Amino acid sequence: MEIVEYQDYEWAQDWNIIVSIFDTVDHLKLLFKKLDVPYLREIQQKLLILNLEKYAFSLQNYIIEKYS
Repeated sequence: MEIVEYQDYEWAQDWNIIVSIFDTVDHLKLLFKKLDVPYLREIQQKLLILNLEKYAFSLQNYIIEKYS
């Protein structure tokens, strides 16, 4: 029973980190919107956000598979 409780605790910690990563990406989006930059910089920012989101989703899937 202790192993299951430890895994639940470990999963909760990992999941909170994933949620924090998504929150950070959302915050970064808001900060980027406040900048007055040329169009090409906007595209670079959007690409950066897209890649960060893609990586965060891959981490999310990894955590789901790890504890399934």
